[in-house]
Amino acid sequence: MTVLSKKDDISVVLCGEAGQGIQTVETILAQAIKRSGYNIFSTKEYMSRVRGGQNSTQIRVSSHRVSSYVKRIDILFALSSGAIKHLEDRISQDTFIIGDSEHIKSLGEGNTQKSQKKSQLEIDQNYNFLEIPLIKTAQEMGGLIFANVIAAGVLSCILNIPKEIFNSLIHDIFARKGDEILQNDLKAGEAGYDIGRELMDFISGKNQLKLSVNLEVKDELFINGTDAVGFGCLAGGCRFMSSYPMTPSTPLQGFLAAHANDFELIYEQAEDEIAAINMALGASYAGARSIVATSGSGFALMEEGVGLAGMIETPVVVYIAQRPGPAVGLPTRTSQEDLNLALYSGTGEFPRIIFAPGKLEDAFILTQKAFNLAEKYQIPVFILTDQYFADCYYNIPSLPLNDVQNENYLIKTNSEYKRYLITQDGITPRGIPGYGEGLVVVDSDEHDEEGHITEDLVLRRQMVDKRLKKFNQMKQDAIPPELIGPSDYECLVVGWGSTYWPIREALENIIKTDPNRKISFLHFKQIYPFHKSVTEYLERAEDVIIFENNAQGQMANLIQLETGLKIQEKLLKYDGMPFSVEEVERSLKKFMEISDTDIPSVMGVSK
Repeated sequence: MTVLSKKDDISVVLCGEAGQGIQTVETILAQAIKRSGYNIFSTKEYMSRVRGGQNSTQIRVSSHRVSSYVKRIDILFALSSGAIKHLEDRISQDTFIIGDSEHIKSLGEGNTQKSQKKSQLEIDQNYNFLEIPLIKTAQEMGGLIFANVIAAGVLSCILNIPKEIFNSLIHDIFARKGDEILQNDLKAGEAGYDIGRELMDFISGKNQLKLSVNLEVKDELFINGTDAVGFGCLAGGCRFMSSYPMTPSTPLQGFLAAHANDFELIYEQAEDEIAAINMALGASYAGARSIVATSGSGFALMEEGVGLAGMIETPVVVYIAQRPGPAVGLPTRTSQEDLNLALYSGTGEFPRIIFAPGKLEDAFILTQKAFNLAEKYQIPVFILTDQYFADCYYNIPSLPLNDVQNENYLIKTNSEYKRYLITQDGITPRGIPGYGEGLVVVDSDEHDEEGHITEDLVLRRQMVDKRLKKFNQMKQDAIPPELIGPSDYECLVVGWGSTYWPIREALENIIKTDPNRKISFLHFKQIYPFHKSVTEYLERAEDVIIFENNAQGQMANLIQLETGLKIQEKLLKYDGMPFSVEEVERSLKKFMEISDTDIPSVMGVSK
């Protein structure tokens, strides 16, 4: 019998239909794991429907820090009859499948052989089944509504989570619903622990799990990408948000709306995306640091507003949580398909900055910086995340609060104030209405220095030059890419945004088995404009490989456009799922085997 023994990193997956309450199990289990002192990572994949379909949540429980999605499933808790079919490409002979007989019998009668154990262990040549009386126990408790708490109790017991921690968490979650409901949920949790004890010998090899407790984890932050961006907005002095709900950006809207009163912030749900960006520009014109949040097809409606921001030189932060397109695409899946959309949005030519955080700390500090830089250069600044990054949780010691520095770029105007005064660096001191004696005029048409419409063609050229001059200083302020690994690398792996942790963990696994391998990882957190060091990093490598969640290699193409260097080896994934650690590791090993045969370099100068 296979046992899950001596493992210090366990992948648990919950799978069931939308509406079954998987989120409840996830919430209970994740908080119980953290309170017990284990490191945790959680991510989800879900269908765009309220009921039915199949949704799954992965929870990695580890003795060390974990921040990446893995394909491996050690324990699958099947809460629906379609769960096993949905995840069959991730299930191995080492996977334990826990579920009620009602949920696993669809694989066919007669393929399993019953054991005499009380756990009702069932095994066939492909699967390790652990049947549990989930439905029966829930009905005995008072109804199927208790199945989620029972399931959480089963898994908590298997993972050695102390019962008092579990009970404390159940109390925190359900006490507000009344004592009767609380007591019933506590009984359901106890029933789950009883079932879990019957499974322990099979799951953990007589309780030989190698998970170690770190008491410091209990007090660490357990947040997701949306939370990190939201805290960055608050740290950056955001005072106004207007948006129209669109997955996967909606949680950020909910975050800021929930904290609006505490931080003197106004949240406005607009009637559509066009109204949203124009509201934000109006608030910014009046002096409020402003943000809009959307996804690809919603942002498409905002493009004229982006051009307006460029013309009237009014700062705005634009948060785009990417998902597969075109049009509505896959509303609840992940992608990196909107880089070009952000880069080329808006008519004409004007400067912009694009960030793409890869870890929670970066999401916080880049978002905070986005507000400062938007104000400093009076431009739109973009923050690109995606469904995977926005929804994944893991524990971190803290956010980099000491790095927060906000700067005030507003001036008090005098009677001679000119809103678009042509300056050497292209940046006009910015005034706002009512702050000083000056008149602050803006116009969406080309304008003179005072802001009045003009068709003077000489002045037109001067105004275009004025706006584009900002690029010179913006490039000086650009954030360099992060290099992970030795500086004398031969092979360079390139990624951006949410590919950070899967690539990094895969690389660390490779180095453990081959410490002499000269391979490093270059991660871009600022996508545009590039830091001056980018060309040097790329030219230093003999071989370069890039990972992107899109079909055309948008970042690779931008690198070629900006540096003249062509990355020929592109690993592109665009099925709506993120890269797993195993996928990256397997691809890199294959690539390095090919590179070792002295084939022509994958990096060449573009013709």
